[in-house]
Amino acid sequence: MKKLNIYKYSIVLLLALSIHACSTDFIDLEPRGTTLESNFYKTEENFFQALIAAYDVLQWQGGDGWTMKLGLLNAASDDTFAGGSNASDQPKWVAYDNFTLDPFLGPQLGLWDKSYTGIYRANLYLQKLEESEGLSEAFINRTEAEIKFLRAYFYFDLVRFFANVPLITAPVSGDDLYTQTQNSPEEIYTLIEQDLMDAKNSFELPATLPPAEYGRITKGAVNALLGKVILYQNDESKMNQAAGHFQDVIDANLYALEEDFGDIFKSSNEFGIESVFEIPHSTKAAGGYDIFPNGTEGNFSVQFMGMRDYIGDTYAPGWSFCPVSEKLVDLLKNDPRYEHTIIDGKLLKLQGSDYTEGYQNTDYFVKKYAPLADETAPDGDVALNWGNNVIEIRYADVLLMAAEAFARSGDETTAKQYLNQVRLRVSVQPLSGSGQALLDRILRERQRELATEGHRFFDLVRTGNAVAELGDQGFTPNKNELLPIPQSEIDITEGLIIQNPGY
Repeated sequence: MKKLNIYKYSIVLLLALSIHACSTDFIDLEPRGTTLESNFYKTEENFFQALIAAYDVLQWQGGDGWTMKLGLLNAASDDTFAGGSNASDQPKWVAYDNFTLDPFLGPQLGLWDKSYTGIYRANLYLQKLEESEGLSEAFINRTEAEIKFLRAYFYFDLVRFFANVPLITAPVSGDDLYTQTQNSPEEIYTLIEQDLMDAKNSFELPATLPPAEYGRITKGAVNALLGKVILYQNDESKMNQAAGHFQDVIDANLYALEEDFGDIFKSSNEFGIESVFEIPHSTKAAGGYDIFPNGTEGNFSVQFMGMRDYIGDTYAPGWSFCPVSEKLVDLLKNDPRYEHTIIDGKLLKLQGSDYTEGYQNTDYFVKKYAPLADETAPDGDVALNWGNNVIEIRYADVLLMAAEAFARSGDETTAKQYLNQVRLRVSVQPLSGSGQALLDRILRERQRELATEGHRFFDLVRTGNAVAELGDQGFTPNKNELLPIPQSEIDITEGLIIQNPGY
């Protein structure tokens, strides 16, 4: 299927499009192109290109080194270790894996810059949209809903990674970059919820998309993210609200569980029936290290998770990051999802394949995002051009979040219905229980169903289980729930931005 190539446009004319909030590295007050920002935003085509520029940030994975959210969150969780060739291969990954982070060491700067770049682009779009003339009402309303979703998405990442962050809702001038202060998580969440409610209430935001627009936001994505945002705040009085948003996704009857669990992550099944919010990548950019880090459209995590120096059938060589933990292997070994989630390297070796054992090797590897030999990019550097999309939210995730929200709001019958719908898809016995026992079973089911998809770390943090499950990795309570604020942000604001506790 053809998908919307939401990264093909480049807006060289926008003098500040790549300003990273609170960072001097990208401040350039001299125009670089022949078309200035002041006279660019005229037509719907102009605005559409600016919209694409905001979408573009979703697939960034290379700010300040290799900062792929999917791989990093796997490494921080108990699903996988950091891996790589040795302990000094990617020190930022290792620091997140064993929680030896500090203000100078870790993935924080890349993640911070990515989100604030997306927020800047969203804020600029909203400002120009308000000043625009001659655009159709349908175009204005739909793209405003999309851009508010994107701003909410980027702030949701920031508040989960850092908690207290600057709340910026309009383009910031050069002088004001140095005077930003932090806002509370409550204030950040208020904006996130308002942006998502605005998007949800937009009549023009579609429920479905034609294939040519795959990658754009739908009402289902908005409802799913809104429910997730409320769920993650752990306010028991709002669990019925979260449940209601998830129920809207379910009642739309536009999504379903794939009949075969193994089909979910096949490239031939992109934007499948289970996909609610999916970030596209492509093999067609022919990118190389000359335009690294964010110039290609590829999914770097795929290269990272492959087996190092692999020789054999099916797979392509990778860099041996995110070796799967024995703990996850033990949890899944009798589960039908095991064979679609984990590659058994020892078994491959018995069948004649070979690979170099990397750092923290367990001989088990991530299968959902493994590099496949017949899917290598035809041009450019293979490592930078994997086309595997990232499924941020899929229907099974919605069902399990709904199960949790209903259980926490007192409707355990509906909670068990949605929990067991996920289990029955893979022909495992339904579960019962009530109270905390039911919530524990829902969380465990999330670990099984969504293993290696980047959800586990935040699940452990938000449910208060991080110390119990990650303590042996070095997790320190009241510290490692968050990343340190990048030291450069503290320095350029001369201490107006305050470091997170423990760092």
